[in-house]
Amino acid sequence: MKFGAIDIGTNAARLLVGEVEKEGQHSFVKKISYTRVPLRLGEEVFENGKISKKKAENFVKTIQAFKLIAEIFDVKRLRAVATSAMREAENSKKIIDKIQEETGVEIEVISGEEEAALIFGTFFLLDFDKTKAFIVIDVGGGSTEVSVFEGGERVASKSFEIGTIRLLKEKVSEDIWKDIHEWIKDHVDLNSPHQLFGTGGNINKVHKILGAGQEEPLSFEGMRKLRKKLGELTVAQRVDSFQLKPDRADVIVPALDIYLYILNELKCTEIMVPKIGLSDGMVYQMHLNSLKD
Repeated sequence: MKFGAIDIGTNAARLLVGEVEKEGQHSFVKKISYTRVPLRLGEEVFENGKISKKKAENFVKTIQAFKLIAEIFDVKRLRAVATSAMREAENSKKIIDKIQEETGVEIEVISGEEEAALIFGTFFLLDFDKTKAFIVIDVGGGSTEVSVFEGGERVASKSFEIGTIRLLKEKVSEDIWKDIHEWIKDHVDLNSPHQLFGTGGNINKVHKILGAGQEEPLSFEGMRKLRKKLGELTVAQRVDSFQLKPDRADVIVPALDIYLYILNELKCTEIMVPKIGLSDGMVYQMHLNSLKD
């Protein structure tokens, strides 16, 4: 059964059409179609507190297009969720009502905690020792979620108001880095080893740029060197040198800054990149719900 997951982020809106398949005892989310539109809702929200009329029109068109794609693939269930930018937009409800009226798609604005929980739903499909301590870092355009797992249970989780678009717009509190430092100190035993996982479009792109294998971790040093190299280039030069889309070329540097800071605070020298995200978690959740029907 095919499911459609619409993830309306701060930087981009995405539609994943997928289904859950099994290989032996192992289930996984099979990606059938993936569409990404760089809406950049956060640019206006973090600057002016709301989404402009023009941006709202593009938003409606994006959801209309996503709905048509979902219909082409004969999707049985379609779910749409919005994260950081829509949580903060003053006219969020008005736009959601307009989208539902014009497309029939109902958008749920979810908390950072619910966002993290959906991502972690698919983590337990991954083949690694979940009884050992691990930490998941998800860096988005408007927020960064850090979650700590021990013995297969989530023991601590925090959504920080720092993300790539927020950093580019200089809309991040000066205290945020200190807040992350204090939270890690209070919730992570730094004397105990933790496996680290990174999710989000930017860390996936870094993994690709550095030519890492599917289950090969990224090293702190490799990420640091790439950050230095990218930081010396203009956005246009990054596009040319690394074959990046313009809307990826500007946010990849602040994303690396966040990942590197957290890795350093955790005293970790490498991070795994499983290339799963919110939309994968949504597909898996819809699959589980369909089994109950």
